[in-house]
Amino acid sequence: MNIFDLFHARIASILECLQSGGRLPPLDLSRFVVEPPKDAALGDLACNAAMVYAKEAKAAFANPREFAVAICYALAESEGVATAEVAGPGFINIRLKPEVFSQVLRAALSDPENFGRVEKGRAGALQGKVNVEYVSANPTGPMHVGHGRGAVFGDALANLLAFSGCEVTREYYINDAGAQVDVLARSAFMRYREALGETITIPEGLYPGDYLKPVGAALAETHGKALLDKPESEWLPIVKNAAIDAMMDMIRDDLAALNIRHEVFFSERTLHDRAAGPSPIDRAIDWLREKGLVYEGRLPPPKGQAPDDWEDREQTLFRSTDFGDDVDRALKKSDGSPTYFAADIAYHKDKIDRGFDTLVDVWGADHGGYVKRMGAAVAALSDRKATLDVKLCQLVKLMRNGEPVKMSKRAGDFVTLREVVDEVGVDAVRFMMLYRKNDAPLDFDLAKVIEQSKDNAVFYVQYAHARAKSVLRQALAAFPDLDVSLASLAKSKLELLTDEGELQLSRTIAQYPRAIEAAAAAHEPHRVAFYLHELSSVFHAHWNRGKDQPHLRFVISTERDLTSARVALVLCLTVVLGSGLRLLGVSAPDEMR
Repeated sequence: MNIFDLFHARIASILECLQSGGRLPPLDLSRFVVEPPKDAALGDLACNAAMVYAKEAKAAFANPREFAVAICYALAESEGVATAEVAGPGFINIRLKPEVFSQVLRAALSDPENFGRVEKGRAGALQGKVNVEYVSANPTGPMHVGHGRGAVFGDALANLLAFSGCEVTREYYINDAGAQVDVLARSAFMRYREALGETITIPEGLYPGDYLKPVGAALAETHGKALLDKPESEWLPIVKNAAIDAMMDMIRDDLAALNIRHEVFFSERTLHDRAAGPSPIDRAIDWLREKGLVYEGRLPPPKGQAPDDWEDREQTLFRSTDFGDDVDRALKKSDGSPTYFAADIAYHKDKIDRGFDTLVDVWGADHGGYVKRMGAAVAALSDRKATLDVKLCQLVKLMRNGEPVKMSKRAGDFVTLREVVDEVGVDAVRFMMLYRKNDAPLDFDLAKVIEQSKDNAVFYVQYAHARAKSVLRQALAAFPDLDVSLASLAKSKLELLTDEGELQLSRTIAQYPRAIEAAAAAHEPHRVAFYLHELSSVFHAHWNRGKDQPHLRFVISTERDLTSARVALVLCLTVVLGSGLRLLGVSAPDEMR
């Protein structure tokens, strides 16, 4: 049960009545919102309909406030409404009767698995095929904490979209073409020579990390000394394939430690493959050329100081400015090979050809300058029918007790993501990576994320769930024959929940469906983490009131019906906390150890 949807429908019905009576013209009734008021003291719901349609209502109402009064007058007769009042120039604040929140609690207890899901088929509901591409780290070594942030963000977003009714595919783009994998192969070859007994010094520019030693040892076991006698042109592809496979096995293992699994691993190398004719990149460029979107021309020099490698030459260009980009973009390098952008165009064309309506790419913050051109490419490739949402994840600064922990991928002394997971646990990594908006920098303190204190957000939320479960145990101790099944508790006398703390907890639980819908629509899973923290705060505050006021405690040994109602409220809390934590990929413990 979504009270925001319910009252959106009721207000839409009031507006339709005004239309049928000739007081309003036809309206797009999806434009107004019903949401929690910014100040909870103003009521339970706020609506901006009178402000949104002020222009259309001008003929019938002198101003938006008069229009809002008419809406409030009709709302006052609506079931479950205690008051409907106009605020400021025409905003509407609605206060609900407690019986409405009793209905919400019963709905959550009656169908806990689906509480918070967006009803399929409802106007404005998310739907269609969504491709979420995330992590996509170069297969040149173990994952670091920065990769982990994108991994957790993408995985939680995929969970959220699937919960909201979308058909979601989780995808990893393997950057296994280009210079960096040649560097990987040469680095692995040095470890191969080392495994054969040579004393080596890793040259500058190669990867010095010990993680390549097992690759070298495996090559030595498989090939013996045979590769030493081959020219680089022969041993490089052999070593490259072995090294990429080993790195991807390592990356998959690192992701599995975070409970992340992709359904599709897409190889960049396949886009360059001309074994059976033109490559997918060639075909994508030809497709755009047939649409009149590729031409031969010259680009103006970059603004400011031109880079050393800039050339004033005729190039094969994509008309990305036709789709909102700042300049047209090159598709081929001076040697005739495709640019990285051309490969990305082919990759996104493949996604569109697979039938995805929405593409979500999760990138590192250093790729921000690439967003416009990819948006232009997706618009061109889909005839503006598919949408691309690029989510940039800012850097993670790894700390320990406030002091920076050094990381350097090339130097080989970085702290791996797996080491962080092993030290602080999956729950702390996942929740704290999501307890900040993805485009905001994140300080991740290895000591603070395992503190058992209210200042540690993941502990605070999990402790709320464990505390709530302890109420169930206390209730059974006081009333051994109490039926604590959700179906039975849904029949409790919830009208006995009259204390303001109980009502506030009920109101916050009722906001869960809207919190999910808003987070999914915005592609912002951090909103779920924020909501869970707020809900936990309301619960902890009410728990603490019971310490000083025994009559507010959840279990009253002389009040069976009241205890049953309060246990029902608390188990609703666990339904919502458990649901939200599952979406974030975090456990909901029954006890804190």
